[in-house]
Amino acid sequence: MTTTETSVEALARRVDELQQQLEQTRREATRAADRGAVDNVFNRYMHYHNAYEDERIIAELWAEPGTPGMWSRYNNVGRYTTYESVTAYHRGRPRPIGKLLFHYASTPVIEVGADGQTAKGIWIMAGLESGLMDPEVARNVPPWVLSGGDVDGKPVWAHWVWCKYGVDFVKQDGEWRIWHFRCYEVARAPFNRDWISFAADNQESHDSQLAWFGDDGVPVFLPPVDEPVETEYHPYANDRAQTLDPVPPLPYDEFEDTFK
Repeated sequence: MTTTETSVEALARRVDELQQQLEQTRREATRAADRGAVDNVFNRYMHYHNAYEDERIIAELWAEPGTPGMWSRYNNVGRYTTYESVTAYHRGRPRPIGKLLFHYASTPVIEVGADGQTAKGIWIMAGLESGLMDPEVARNVPPWVLSGGDVDGKPVWAHWVWCKYGVDFVKQDGEWRIWHFRCYEVARAPFNRDWISFAADNQESHDSQLAWFGDDGVPVFLPPVDEPVETEYHPYANDRAQTLDPVPPLPYDEFEDTFK
């Protein structure tokens, strides 16, 4: 073997190594871009929801009609498993005068699948929910709703609330969309109470099926669920220790529905 042949072989090996490194860099760059895009989808969800732009959540963020396996869940009552029932939560949502909803998300853990077609993420949300209620409506709401006081003769409801979210995403036509959506409410309380004492006598508030308070504080409830839950989640209570739920996603090759 001549020196020239040896040099050519060495050069070929080096070119092959560089091609492999380039491909690895390309995959890592794509995954990083996908991770950022997934985070943007969820954060855009929060911005739209805070501004009562829920129809945009349906049009821009949820998976397309007919997507296999889509679902949503908000408590232990059950799951929604059709496009119509999943998106019902966001349809017809009013923009009440004097209502302030302010949810903000943090501490994301996001993993994009090896094939770049699915992703998993968890977030923690802290925020407030508040508004005014017609006095006649206020007569019929549970006592845990109101927070004391009134403005212009209307009772005030003002809560602080903490939740965790576990969300799966699917890439459709090059865009990331919400595929599975689960809200884990951890704690809430009216502003005139702390969440520790409130939890002692108001555990039913977490499974009330209340969707939102509409115009004049009229309560609007979630539709009937499509199926029961497979696993239960327990919000904060005085007689339970905290658990790691949902578990932060890890890198994965094959998608697994871990949040259901």
